[in-house]
Amino acid sequence: MEKNNLKHRDINWLYFNERVLLEAESKDTPLLERLKFLAIFSSNLDEFFKVRVSRLRQIKQLDKQLRKKLMLKANSTLKYILKTIAEQQIHFGEVIASTLAELEHHDIYLRNPSNFTAEQKDFLNDFFKSEIQRYCEVHSTTANIKLKDGALYLVVTHPEKKYSLIKLPTDQVGRFIDLPGEGYQYCYLDDVVRLQINTLLPNQDSEDYYSIKLSRDAELYLEDDYSDVELVEKIYKSLDKRKTGQPTRLLYDERMPKWLIDALKKDLNLGEVDLSPGGIYHNLSDFFSFPRPTGTEHLQYEAKPPLKHPELSFTTDFFESITKKDQLVHFPYQRFNVVEEFLKSAARDPQVSAIKMTIYRIAKSSALADALLTALDNNKEVTLFVEAQARFDEANNIKWGRIFEDKGAKVIFSIPQVKVHSKIAMVVRKENGKHKRYAYIGTGNFNAQTATIYCDHGLFTAHKRITKDLEQVFKVLERKIIVPKLKQLLVSPFSTRITFLNLIQNEINAALKGEKACITAKMNSLEDPDMIAALYRAVNAGVNVRLIVRGFCCYLNASTDPNTKMRDTILITSIIDRFLEHGRIYLFENGGNELMYMGSADWMTRNLDRRIEVLTPILDETIFEELKHVLSLQLNDTEKARVLDIENSNKKVNFEHQTTAIRSQYAIYNYLKTKLNEKC
Repeated sequence: MEKNNLKHRDINWLYFNERVLLEAESKDTPLLERLKFLAIFSSNLDEFFKVRVSRLRQIKQLDKQLRKKLMLKANSTLKYILKTIAEQQIHFGEVIASTLAELEHHDIYLRNPSNFTAEQKDFLNDFFKSEIQRYCEVHSTTANIKLKDGALYLVVTHPEKKYSLIKLPTDQVGRFIDLPGEGYQYCYLDDVVRLQINTLLPNQDSEDYYSIKLSRDAELYLEDDYSDVELVEKIYKSLDKRKTGQPTRLLYDERMPKWLIDALKKDLNLGEVDLSPGGIYHNLSDFFSFPRPTGTEHLQYEAKPPLKHPELSFTTDFFESITKKDQLVHFPYQRFNVVEEFLKSAARDPQVSAIKMTIYRIAKSSALADALLTALDNNKEVTLFVEAQARFDEANNIKWGRIFEDKGAKVIFSIPQVKVHSKIAMVVRKENGKHKRYAYIGTGNFNAQTATIYCDHGLFTAHKRITKDLEQVFKVLERKIIVPKLKQLLVSPFSTRITFLNLIQNEINAALKGEKACITAKMNSLEDPDMIAALYRAVNAGVNVRLIVRGFCCYLNASTDPNTKMRDTILITSIIDRFLEHGRIYLFENGGNELMYMGSADWMTRNLDRRIEVLTPILDETIFEELKHVLSLQLNDTEKARVLDIENSNKKVNFEHQTTAIRSQYAIYNYLKTKLNEKC
C-alpha cells in the first residue's frame, strides 16, 4: 500500500518485524539466541498493537470530515495490517516449533502435560502448593473484572456456558519451571496451573481451559504524527479524551468455542477487530527469560565483553584528556562506565560548578544517578531535563525527576507538545579564572543497561564552538531563550531540517555540474516526506545515495506514479544482528571536503520538527576516519544485511564485487579491539 510515492509507515514496520523473525529462523543464529529473537518479535508486536493499531482503531471512531483531513483510510489499512500479522503469526508458530524440536537434539526440552513423567507430576504438585498457589488470582465471577494489561489468564469453562478466570503469577514465579529428569527439562507455568484447576476452583465442574492475554492502548501521542495543533486537539476531543487504557487486542486460544469468544467479547467490551486467534501459549516475549544452563554455551553467542576505551579508560584526568583531543565512544563494544566515570569525576571535582543533562530513559538504578546525587551533595548546580513522555518509561523518569528535585536539583519536565529526545550533557568547570565547558553528545540514552544491547556512539568534546552551541540548547531547555544561535550543532526543531535539505541540494548541484556527489546515511527510521522527496531529486540528478535503515523505511526505491521519473533505484539495507542498531550517522561528499554529523535524530517528521534533537559535526580528523570506517563496515555487511526493496522481499544483500565476508558488528568489535591493543 503506497501513497504519494511513499511506503505506508505502519505496514512497512511489519516487514521490519519480519526481519527479526528471519533472524530467529536463521541457522546462522545460535540455537538459544533464536529464542531471544522470537521474544523480540513477540514484544515488538505487542507494542505495535498498543501504539500503532490503537491509533488506527481510535481514528476509525472519528467523523468522516476529520478522517478526510488526516488523509488516512483507517479501515482498509487496519484490515491489511491484521491480514499480514495473521500470516506472520503462522510463520512465527512454525519457527517456534522447529526451534524447540532442534533444542531437543541438545537435550533441552520444553515439556507439556501430555509428556510429563509421574515424577515430574509429583514434583509440580508440591511446587504448586509451596511456590505458586498463593500468588494465583482466581475470579469465579466475571462481573466488574478489569484484566491487567499484558497479563496472562486461564479461562476455565463450566457447565451452562459459564466461565472463571485465573491470573497466572508470572511476575512472582517466572514463566519457565525447572523439571527433574535427564538433560535440561522445563515447562510453562501455564501448564502447572492447568494441572491444578480443581485445587483453585473446588466444588466447581470445570470442562476445559484456554489462555488469553489482553493488551490495552498506550497513550495516544498524535502530536508525534501531525503538526496541526488545532487538528490534534479536535481529534482528542472527538475521542472523549479516552487516550489510554482501552482494550486493543485480545489474544486467545484458537480452539476456544464460539460461545466463549462471544462472551469475552461482550464482557470485555471488544469489537470483532480486537480479537486475535493464536496458539495455546501467549506472551512469548517471555522467551527472554528462557533458562541458559551451564554446558550450553555452544548454543549461545560467543562472549564479546565490552572493551576498555583506549584513552578514557586509562586517564586520571578526564578533562585534560578531552581538552587535548575529542574522544569518541562506541557502545556496546566499549564500556559505558566511561560516561559514568566522567560524571563521577565532575561530581567530585571542586573546580566543577555545574552539570546539565537530558534524561530520556534512565535505568531504575544506576551509577549515573548516583553520580548526580553526589554532585548535589557537593553543592554543584545540577540541571536536569526529564522527558515525561518517553513511552513506557514515563513513571520511572518522573520518579527519578522527583528524587533529584528533592535533593536540590533544578528539574525541568518536558512540555506536552515538545519531547526532549536529545542525549546531551554539559559540565562547566572553572579553569584559569574562566568557565570552560565540556560536552557529551550521543545517539543513545544515558542508560547502562541498554548500552549493553544498543549500538550507539557518543562524542566527548571541549571544542569551543560546539560547547557554545550546546550552552544555547540548554538555555532553550531552561526556557531562558526561544531560539538558539547556532554555528556548529544541528538542533531540532530549529536547524536540522533546513540544514539537511541544503546539504542534499548541495550534492544535487554538484552532480548536475558533473562533480562527485555522495550522500550516505544511517538511521533507525526514514519517514519524513520532504526528506524523501529531496532524496528522490538527488537520485534523479545522479547523486550516489546509499542508506542503512534499521526499522521502517517509507522510501519507495521505485516510482508507482507514471508522472514521476525515477532514474535509478538506490541500495538501502537493514542490519538485524546480535545488538540493536541505534546510531544515526549522516555523511555528505561536500565537494571533496566531507561533512559528517552524528546524533539523536532520525529523518522522521517528529524528530525534525517536534522534538528537541541534537546532532554534532565530527570535526576531529582521526575521529572522523574512525566513525567513517565503522560506517563503511556496516555499508559492506554481507552476513546480516538485508535489502529494503519495493517488494519488501527482505532478501540478503549480495555484493558480487566483494570477496570477503563481513559481519559488521563483529568486524567493528575487532577493529576497536585492535586499536585498543595498539594503544596498550
